[in-house]
Amino acid sequence: MNKTLNRDNCKEAVLHTERIMQIGEGNFLRAFFDWMVCRMNRQCGFDSSIVVIKPRPGGSMETLNQQQGLFHVNLRGLLDGVPSDNTELVDSVSRGLNPYTDYEGFMALAEDPNITIVVSNTTEAGIAFDPACSFEDRPALSYPGKLTQWLYRRYQHFNAQADKGVIILPCELIADNGTELRKYIGQYAALWNLPQEFIEWVDCSCPICPTLVDRIVTGHPKDDAQSIMDAVGYDDQLLVSAEPFHLWVIQGDEKVRERFAPDKAGLNVKFVSDLKPFHSMKVALLNAPHTLMSPIALLAGIKTVREAVEAPNIGAFVKKVMNQELMPTVDLDREELEAFASEVIMRFRNPYIRHELESIMLNAFSKYKARVLPSLNKRLAATGSIPKGMALGLAALILAYRGTDEAQGSIRLSDRPETIELIQNAWKDLTPREVVRKVLSSEDIWAEDLTAIPGLEEDVSAAIEAIMDKGIAACVSDYIKD
Repeated sequence: MNKTLNRDNCKEAVLHTERIMQIGEGNFLRAFFDWMVCRMNRQCGFDSSIVVIKPRPGGSMETLNQQQGLFHVNLRGLLDGVPSDNTELVDSVSRGLNPYTDYEGFMALAEDPNITIVVSNTTEAGIAFDPACSFEDRPALSYPGKLTQWLYRRYQHFNAQADKGVIILPCELIADNGTELRKYIGQYAALWNLPQEFIEWVDCSCPICPTLVDRIVTGHPKDDAQSIMDAVGYDDQLLVSAEPFHLWVIQGDEKVRERFAPDKAGLNVKFVSDLKPFHSMKVALLNAPHTLMSPIALLAGIKTVREAVEAPNIGAFVKKVMNQELMPTVDLDREELEAFASEVIMRFRNPYIRHELESIMLNAFSKYKARVLPSLNKRLAATGSIPKGMALGLAALILAYRGTDEAQGSIRLSDRPETIELIQNAWKDLTPREVVRKVLSSEDIWAEDLTAIPGLEEDVSAAIEAIMDKGIAACVSDYIKD
């Protein structure tokens, strides 16, 4: 029988000094940031524990506190092309705290001189401004609101001492997350008539670093949880699985790195002066290939990412479009880009993750607009022609939105009803070339008229006619050979 996971039973767990406040209790931070801090404690003597703060009302921190902050992270994937399955105890969390039931406990952390880092992941919608939040709320409902309250208490308690500021590391998946968070703190300070000296203290003493995070965290491994718990010898209700790959890019200077240096523990963390090229790299070499491969593979009757990249033709398509069309649009060292691209292919092949292509197709046209169109325009400007792989991907997407394929049957679509209706109605009444014009000219879909892009309408139309004439497999083969 397995033992209950807590610090009384797990003698190898170490309790360190509470130095970090974490806003967000979800799987991602536990398998990403908390795992990193644990590695830093063991390898670099970082001596830091994390207090986890619940970002929203409702629910409880009961399980985390019953396990006294302990849990396991199961890392499953390919390392150097070989399947790897490893489970690690994470003991870097000391406790969980709900500010909606213990507001003063939350504020007591603001008065603790040992707290030097604030990290967050409150979902993409978490960094937002809600004017309904009041300074008297205990606490404010929005994340920027409650953080402003917390920072103001710290500012007051330490009399604006410069060395009592904290490093703030938002991990929300939005562009310029640190810049956005700082903006909303300023808006709350203005709304609540907080003194200008407070904003100056935040600006000078509290670096709010934009960051980019990358790790696939699949959550609780339902099918394998019991066997994993039997192997470690503990019942762990917070067991979480993730891929081995991890990347954290932090836009911060040497002063930040002096106080927080995960890279010294051998972790894949980079400190940079400009995050934008790394954001472009992730979008171009991870997100864009997902968007381009999904409709092509679905038209070929393939259902998952792994099956797609391991299918010879589609795997070759993905590699070619990454290396020849997407990679040249990113302003980073080619060697670094090639290493990242190679790692992406290995991640796509992870045998422990079943990533459904239909799930990637959620809001597929908005994804094409955000993930692929910028690279398409850059390549057009550089070469004078439309990239053929990107055109083929768009043609396959327009075809997939018919909702059915004669050979493969139904493709489940998840998008705005207006988008689906526009495209499916067009397929009922128009020729393929007229469908392309209808879709590309729709400002409701694109917020602009894409028929104005030289050559795009012609190339996408030709690709659609080719797919309808000889099939997607032959078109992919032609692209690879070209």
